[in-house]
Amino acid sequence: MEPGGLIDTGVIDELSKGLAHAIGTSELGGSLTLLGASAVLSGVVDNIPYVATMAPITSDLVHSMGGGGDHVMWWALALGADLGGNGTAIGASANVVVLGIAERNRQTITFWQFTKYGLIVTAVTVAISLGYVWLRYFALA
Repeated sequence: MEPGGLIDTGVIDELSKGLAHAIGTSELGGSLTLLGASAVLSGVVDNIPYVATMAPITSDLVHSMGGGGDHVMWWALALGADLGGNGTAIGASANVVVLGIAERNRQTITFWQFTKYGLIVTAVTVAISLGYVWLRYFALA
């Protein structure tokens, strides 16, 4: 199902309401949760359709918190989805391309070989991003 279908059926609206209720007005908790969840989910769902699905939800969350286009929640979504895509071979289109190029050059990289290193890189970069978001938007704001 594509994001337009999720919007038309009301799934996005229900998810938005549920997340807004769970997060409340906690920008810190919401942004760190969105970043972490996006990193995990983007590792198993290609990050482009993931962001296309999450954009309306993030927009609703930002609106409910009274934020604008530069709100921390947008950065949390972008960082989580982008960096989480490095975790597995299917997390980002570029990963699939790299595996194809390696295969064509007789350097086979299996899904689990890629994931073994990808998860380490993802864990480190997401941890740094969590720290950056906290420091930039909350500790030093």
